Amino acid sequence: MAPLRLGTRGSRLALWQADAVRQALGGADATLAAEDAVEIVPLQVAGDVDKVRPLADYGGKGLFTRELDQALADRRIDLAVHSLKDVPTLFGSDVTLAGVLEGEDPRDVFISPLAPSLDALPVGARLGTSAPRRRALARALNPQIAVVNFRGNVPTRLDKLARGEVDATILAAAGLKRLGLLTPAMRIMTPDEMLPAVGQGVIALVCRAGDEMMTGLCGRVTHQATLARITAERAVLEHLGASCHTPIAVHAQPAAGDGDRLHLRAILADPASERLARAQASGPRAEARQLGLTVGAMLREAAGADLLRDVL
Repeated sequence: MAPLRLGTRGSRLALWQADAVRQALGGADATLAAEDAVEIVPLQVAGDVDKVRPLADYGGKGLFTRELDQALADRRIDLAVHSLKDVPTLFGSDVTLAGVLEGEDPRDVFISPLAPSLDALPVGARLGTSAPRRRALARALNPQIAVVNFRGNVPTRLDKLARGEVDATILAAAGLKRLGLLTPAMRIMTPDEMLPAVGQGVIALVCRAGDEMMTGLCGRVTHQATLARITAERAVLEHLGASCHTPIAVHAQPAAGDGDRLHLRAILADPASERLARAQASGPRAEARQLGLTVGAMLREAAGADLLRDVL
């Protein structure tokens, strides 16, 4: 029987994630446990070719997923492995989100040889990031810093920081942990300091629409609590029609004292005025999508027409 082909980006982190999916599939189906039963197929994607320009300048998050989606449509792969935060909110008609593995730590990490925390960076210090969310929230926390575009995979950005191209950067804890690069000198930021991105730390499985065999298989490895979390978070984006340009942070976690409920927080930021609009609510985990739509509506009201016009 031909091996099941997992499509992925070729970065070290992406390959780690694909191997995690391979292991999960082997654990769920004995026929996929053999060494040659699942083939990892690295593909070059547009977002990894040009590592200089901001993503939003030439297509945004879809640049990390389009080639894999096309490979699915062309039947060159059977399943695509993505970082969920790179996956656009709305799918085309050819592919669908088939499942998610259990999420890793969704928080961000502050890294700098100059200061122990973001708010301690001196006037004019250069924070490197390409994420509109991190840019806006960082400036809100410390308006004295300069934020510069900063792209590349995790090891590349750490190397650039070590060479002094920037004075500080912010990376996802999930990627650092998966690659064994998180050190005591790095500071994990609380959600109050830097609310995470939608789906941060979650590995997504995407297959062809209508592929019942792949959908069923992915369902067997899907972590239901993580699925509820990302369903709520992505529903906020859905309500607002947010895109890769949108400086928005959304984070769901179990409500205090009740694991069957989610508490969802969202922030929409205006980088120009540094104004932040906030919304939060709790609801049953079984009604995660409705909770997200509700918080999206609350955030829209809190933002007002002027902020929405500027950032959406």
